[in-house]
Amino acid sequence: MARERRRSRLDQPRGPRRGVRSPYDPEAFGKLSERISRAIGSWRFIFGMTVFVASWMLWNSLGPQDLRFDEWPFIGLTLMLSLQASYAAPLILLSQNRQTDRDRVQYWEDRARIDRIIADDDFITREVSSLRLAVNEVATRDFVRDQLRDLLDDLDERAKPRNGASDSTG
Repeated sequence: MARERRRSRLDQPRGPRRGVRSPYDPEAFGKLSERISRAIGSWRFIFGMTVFVASWMLWNSLGPQDLRFDEWPFIGLTLMLSLQASYAAPLILLSQNRQTDRDRVQYWEDRARIDRIIADDDFITREVSSLRLAVNEVATRDFVRDQLRDLLDDLDERAKPRNGASDSTG
């Protein structure tokens, strides 16, 4: 019986796997790689590296003979610089990939914003057009004044006596 329970059954889902998972967080590693590549690409790093290499070379060229640890052709220095470059290159590529991803997201956000602006612009253009058409159909103040003057003139003409008829009664 115990043997059957240990064997996995196909009609039931498996339980959670017990294993060693690495605590690898890609986002944290990406941020770290960006910080390192930002530091490597700074003038402070270039100055520090120049001082370090010059000090190494001066010490191992001009220092006391028994305290020199890397004689000419500076094999140890070459090895250290190669090791630093072998780690720096992938970190720089990782940070460039993250920057490319951010640029891609920014591009799509900008594109969506531009599409919204174009849609708003089209809507506003249609609204202004419809307002212009509506304003052309509305009577203006000058038009109403002219019409009222014409009516007053017509009333004045009707109120005048016709062909010499007198209003005198008496």
